[in-house]
Amino acid sequence: MELQAVLMAAGGGSRMTDLTYNTPKPMLPVGNKPLMWYPLNLLERVGFEEVIVITTKEVQKMMSTDPKIKGDVKMKLDVVCIQEDGDMGTADALRHIQQKIKTDILVMSCDLITDVALHEVVDLFRAHNATLAMLMSKAHEFTETVPGQKGKKKTAEQRDFVGVDQSGKRLLFMANEADLEDGLSVRKSIMRKHPRMHIKTGLVDAHLYCMKKAVVDFLTENKSISSIRGELVPYLVRKQFSKTTDGQKMKDDAEDQTQKKNDKLLISSRDEPLLQLAQERSCWNDHHGDMSEAYHGGKLRCYVHIMDQGLCYRVNTLAAFIEANRLVSHTLALSTEQCMGSDSIFGALCQVAEKTSIKRSTIGNSTTVKEKVKVTNSIIMHGVTIEEGCNIQGSVICSNAVIGRGADLKYCLVGNGQRIEPEAERTNEVIVGTDQLMEI
Repeated sequence: MELQAVLMAAGGGSRMTDLTYNTPKPMLPVGNKPLMWYPLNLLERVGFEEVIVITTKEVQKMMSTDPKIKGDVKMKLDVVCIQEDGDMGTADALRHIQQKIKTDILVMSCDLITDVALHEVVDLFRAHNATLAMLMSKAHEFTETVPGQKGKKKTAEQRDFVGVDQSGKRLLFMANEADLEDGLSVRKSIMRKHPRMHIKTGLVDAHLYCMKKAVVDFLTENKSISSIRGELVPYLVRKQFSKTTDGQKMKDDAEDQTQKKNDKLLISSRDEPLLQLAQERSCWNDHHGDMSEAYHGGKLRCYVHIMDQGLCYRVNTLAAFIEANRLVSHTLALSTEQCMGSDSIFGALCQVAEKTSIKRSTIGNSTTVKEKVKVTNSIIMHGVTIEEGCNIQGSVICSNAVIGRGADLKYCLVGNGQRIEPEAERTNEVIVGTDQLMEI
């Protein structure tokens, strides 16, 4: 087994709490399938037979009864539960399963929906004997109106500045806008080895990583790193060009001692002597313009595959959730669904009366839609009842809600189990229980 697959499925969905209040993020329905079904399906399609799923007990319980997870996923799922209320980051989660890691790993987030050719990332990892290879995609501008947000200013996310070499594959530099108060500065050690570096913005980390087993071992030694994306990846990228001389000055001498120990962990590999010999005997080089050996002698190497075309979404906001539901029916195979019309998806056991109009929408399992109902550009989750004569446009109706007769909803989010009174007219509202209200 060359790579072990690890799926991160314990995130609470803090940026979409109106949706995740009653349904954990990994189990949110996208195209009437749980969100985590999509990365599991991708892993299965490329040949993985087993995946370690890091999640919570609540999600594990829902997985055991969900027909799509039980019926569609043939891989062995090694489910590892972590504390739901624990302040555990993604790097902490990897540290938690260190005993299970026997080879290099492929880590994915449960909220990633993509049609990427996975071998693009894995081949970079293999070909360059990389410490890290990751996937990034171009940032998306979401086109759909988000319920409850009309007229509210959208908070701009901090940009990432990503530096790559001339091939566009070697990851040389990574910094977030928030960390660049004094401007963007690039270390001389990078520029000496890579005098031409392309700085890219408008990219999104897809949270898909290939990593050496030694990186997981490193995490067990260095417990100060909590997040893969926020701390581990930037650290590895920086460390490619760090000095390793004995006289190197560190901020903290104690940290320096640990660091020297950890450097060995990061570059060690069972096949390292053979790989080094092959590299020395080869005339191949990864760069031009100087007489330095391949990779300038560096043993810690980071690579990135930037996806220019195709589907690559992280479903971690309400806007992304709406967009993902809109797109999956057109771009990913959903042949197991009962599709009525060219632009809508209907779940199992749902009942749709005559004289209804349903366009560009997803109707969940066991949902009842009565006569003379119009549904447009909306997501109706499982077990919803929509009474006669309702008009629903651009809205998200969460599971087990009841929409009263003749109600008119435009760009609303209706929370789990909520009841909308008959003849109600609501526009651009978030209608949830008083104990689950949040500011959008």
